Amino acid sequence: MNTEIHPFRLDIPQSEIDYLHERLAHARWAGTLPGIGWERGVPLDHLRELAEYWRTGFDWRAQEAELNAFPQFTTEIDGQRIHFLHVRSDREDATPLLITHGYPSSVAEFTTLIDLLVNPAEGPAFHVVAPSLPGYTLSSPLSATGWTMSRTARAWIELMSRLGYQRYGLHAGDVGAGVSGAVAGLDGEHVLGVHVVTDPMTAAATATFIPGMADRLDANDPVDKLILARMEEFRTDGAGYLAIQNSRPQNIGYGLADSPIFQLAWIAESFERWTDLPIDRDQMLTTVSLYWFTGSGVGAAHTLYEQAHSHDWGSPVQVPEGYAVFGADETVRRIVPAPAGAHWTEFERGQHFPAMEAPELLAGDLRKFFGPLR
Repeated sequence: MNTEIHPFRLDIPQSEIDYLHERLAHARWAGTLPGIGWERGVPLDHLRELAEYWRTGFDWRAQEAELNAFPQFTTEIDGQRIHFLHVRSDREDATPLLITHGYPSSVAEFTTLIDLLVNPAEGPAFHVVAPSLPGYTLSSPLSATGWTMSRTARAWIELMSRLGYQRYGLHAGDVGAGVSGAVAGLDGEHVLGVHVVTDPMTAAATATFIPGMADRLDANDPVDKLILARMEEFRTDGAGYLAIQNSRPQNIGYGLADSPIFQLAWIAESFERWTDLPIDRDQMLTTVSLYWFTGSGVGAAHTLYEQAHSHDWGSPVQVPEGYAVFGADETVRRIVPAPAGAHWTEFERGQHFPAMEAPELLAGDLRKFFGPLR
């Protein structure tokens, strides 16, 4: 196995940027119907305005420079190219922390959060390792079939070993939370604890995949009734993106690779519908651009397909667990199987992307959870 780690610097050729601008300028727009909103997809006027800003207002080189301000590296693990940020604190007592993004996201989600963790004004500091998931953006192309969350977890364990970290913490949300849970189950002797973020809709969506979950809920109980309603909403209105990728990832990949408008709509809808606090538009478009320049929408789709057809969900977690619930209500505690005594924090606002929506709150909760575990 080639275990070498290579420095990496992001430098998209100007010809690729010019080509993106040309495609956006000559986009062929779908028609629309009067009186419809987000319930049928991204509204035409919204997407046209966003695409025009991507073409004429968004400064890719500035965002590229911001990413390049973080030390970046690549290595090969299990035949797969893995890209990662590795940002060390100046503090000698800093805790190594592996953070993993979800879908459809990238390490660009963490740029503000990393600074807060590495150089805190007070409290514990962290050495941050932030890999790009296999097949996603800078960890592409996907090398083979079989990249489930557990296989990714084993790659993360190898990565932390190569970096020389004997004890480390884990943080993630969405798909990354599944990967982090698998890391904790497989490598408990080296993991200090695992901290995950969730929100009511994500929890309800996850509940739809838990066998027998609906049967355990009482439709006459107000909280259970709300959970059941959200599960049904996800099945009937929110799961379309999963359904097509869980069955025909290659087909969706052709569109994502060929059309910047398709790639923009695919990601912009998630950031619009899965947030309730403002996010930085340039930060979102950095993620969209990373998918476009790397043509990695198809790789991400294939990993969702792999997990949907896998029975490997990792091993039981035996390390301390922490949960940060954003946009919290009474439903999440009934869905999330947090063990007795687990760290549990609820925030009134924020949803699926707290590293972008509320990075200060998230950083504070990470310090609160990992501080006693160091």
